[in-house]
Amino acid sequence: MPGRKLYPLRFAPIYKEKVWGGRTLKVLDRELPGNDDMPIGESWELADLNQTSISGGGGGAEHSHIQNGELKGRTINDIIKEFKSAITGTLPLTDDGSFPLLVKFLDANTNLSVQVHPNQAYADTHADAFLKSECWYVLHAEEDAVIYKGVKEGTTEELFRQAIKEDRVEELLITVPVKVGDCHYVPSGTCHALGAGILAAEVQTPSDTTFRVYDWGREGRELHIEPAMQCIKFGPADTAKNEPMITTEGQSSIRTQLIECDYFKLDRFIAKTDFTDNINESEPVVWMVLEGEGHFKCDASPHVAFEKGQTLLLPPGMSNCSVEMTAGTTWLEVTFPQAAKDNRIA
Repeated sequence: MPGRKLYPLRFAPIYKEKVWGGRTLKVLDRELPGNDDMPIGESWELADLNQTSISGGGGGAEHSHIQNGELKGRTINDIIKEFKSAITGTLPLTDDGSFPLLVKFLDANTNLSVQVHPNQAYADTHADAFLKSECWYVLHAEEDAVIYKGVKEGTTEELFRQAIKEDRVEELLITVPVKVGDCHYVPSGTCHALGAGILAAEVQTPSDTTFRVYDWGREGRELHIEPAMQCIKFGPADTAKNEPMITTEGQSSIRTQLIECDYFKLDRFIAKTDFTDNINESEPVVWMVLEGEGHFKCDASPHVAFEKGQTLLLPPGMSNCSVEMTAGTTWLEVTFPQAAKDNRIA
């Protein structure tokens, strides 16, 4: 818009109370809502959902609110409509005009339900379901923490249904030990669960459609066995090609390529020294700051500070933007391989 310039945007967290949650998000220097008995399972850091889903994820529209500068209080959905490509570049939006990413922190105090997310074929034929592929970056893991990712070779639908009836689904799941710094891609159709004692950053396609097949004996939460069986891909998750884990060392930072998929790329950066660098992106970039602090400056704002636990969107429409940060600052950077391509996320 004439007379208005863009700058790095910080967003207010949207907290979600979950039966499996805890209070571990405090390690991100957060002041959490409620008392110490309120189990906070998710902090939605960047969300732009218009959809309404009837599945186990919770469903409903959610739009992150900007926390800083002239646009404070506006939603990401509002500013995409107003600024268009100055916010999104050539990045294809969803069919309803939303930002094609959902970014969260997850606090698994106990096991999440064993679940499956819709594949594209299912989403195409069900109006209340939306494709969901995701990844987890482990920020904290207690000793012996695991995730469940895929089902054992030879498991059939008949065997899996029988295990659900007999309350022994865990026997058929592939258990993967995890530690801080691990990153796992979980494509749609993968039977999975985040295990107890893990704090993770989650980057995913913009969907909250979840089909539960097993809930560790908890009562009162619906299972979604029939739709899950239409989406599940039996066998181990074939994700090695999506998890390069390649580390390269530059002059001022160390980069690790964590995830590459059709919907997003995820890299981790660690600043080796205090440094200043120019930001000159032609497409939107998302930062999740895990350690350290710094600030941006640009024509629209002389000082946009950031620190541990904050998430920012760097629009391509910024003018004369640079960043300064302290040694040891660590951030996850999300970029979009589908930018400038003619494809859309349903």
